[in-house]
Amino acid sequence: MSLVGHQPPPIFRRGPAPLVRLIVLVSICLAMLVADIKFRYLEVLRQGLSVVTYPLQMAAAAPADVVRNATLYFATLIEVQLENAELRRTQLGAAQQLLRFEQLKQENVQLRGLLEMAQRVQVRSIGADVLYDAPDPFARKVILDRGTQHGIETGLAVVDASGVIGQITRVYPAQAEVTLLTDKNQAIPVQVVRNGLRGVLFGTGQGRLEMRFVLAGADIVEGDELVTSGLDGIFLPGLPVATVSSVAREPKDAFASIECEPAAAVEGSTQVLVIGRAALPPPPPQAAETPPGGR
Repeated sequence: MSLVGHQPPPIFRRGPAPLVRLIVLVSICLAMLVADIKFRYLEVLRQGLSVVTYPLQMAAAAPADVVRNATLYFATLIEVQLENAELRRTQLGAAQQLLRFEQLKQENVQLRGLLEMAQRVQVRSIGADVLYDAPDPFARKVILDRGTQHGIETGLAVVDASGVIGQITRVYPAQAEVTLLTDKNQAIPVQVVRNGLRGVLFGTGQGRLEMRFVLAGADIVEGDELVTSGLDGIFLPGLPVATVSSVAREPKDAFASIECEPAAAVEGSTQVLVIGRAALPPPPPQAAETPPGGR
């Protein structure tokens, strides 16, 4: 059977060569590109395609955005936590410094007051710090950081910047015990500044003072200031002691009930002044000797 002139079936027919197709397609693309640049006829189509494909773009970028935002969130969180910790340390240090400055300011005020008190009394005085309260729950006593080595003696008055707080009752080589005015066994002779009325002030053991054995008709009223009278030869005269807070007079009682508030911070002072004596107290009078055979 002769095959001369036989044509292959259409299904096996070959089109243009690949190179020709490439050239044709490139030419069409260049033509469309030049036409778009010159006439902008694909602008509407491009905008429409961008609107249609925007959700797809966002969906495709979502995982990367989640990872990036999470990384940024945790990095910022760690940075903020570190910054907050640093700020807390800085604030704590500033608060400690502020408390220290406030304490130094208060101590400076107290020391200035003690200096003024020392200049006012015009006698030898010794500055001291209160170390601690005496270990006796039934007494009002404190311990000072000065003793016999510093010239402290039994019986000396102890004051702060506002007035008398107590008296030296026991002395050690490097420490001294002070019985405060509010102790129930402590008494101090006083007088009213307004009229010179004298009396004795006693501690109550509860932070207050009371003036006893004052006649109900005596001229003393609420608000009167009380100072040391100096009659005992221990306390210098004129030292502030207390202010009368209340006066009660009962018809059946011969004496008035007088309560007083200490002028000084008796149970709150930390810096005090131990005041020496202007002169030694006179010795007690001796009993007259009876001659033999006499009455």
